[in-house]
Amino acid sequence: MTDRLYENSLLYIEIEPSQVPWLKIFVKKPTKELSSCDKKTKAMLYQTLDTIEKHMLQFFKPTKINIASFGNYKPQVHFHIMARFKTDDYYPEPMWGAKQRNDKLHLQNIDEFYNLLEKYLSMHFV
Repeated sequence: MTDRLYENSLLYIEIEPSQVPWLKIFVKKPTKELSSCDKKTKAMLYQTLDTIEKHMLQFFKPTKINIASFGNYKPQVHFHIMARFKTDDYYPEPMWGAKQRNDKLHLQNIDEFYNLLEKYLSMHFV
């Protein structure tokens, strides 16, 4: 089950329970392909992805940020954005790939990050 972190008139953001910081950004209007989104929605998606990536980089200092969009199981425009670490259980594989190890990843408080990000989005995005 996922928790909703943020919502506005064009999109919403869900937290994906995971070992790593992982958010999913969904457009609200039923839209199967990114090319079908209007310019305002595309701009909001890009601005949101950019903001989340920058905040993840600053807060966690990960090895890499992964951004993905598949939509095969849920044909709704959405993006996954994850902070990845050399010591996470799947690195360098994708998070839904082959597990590489069992490790205790020691990160700053993920809930604190989500709270700070939600406050930032609520103040700067409409």
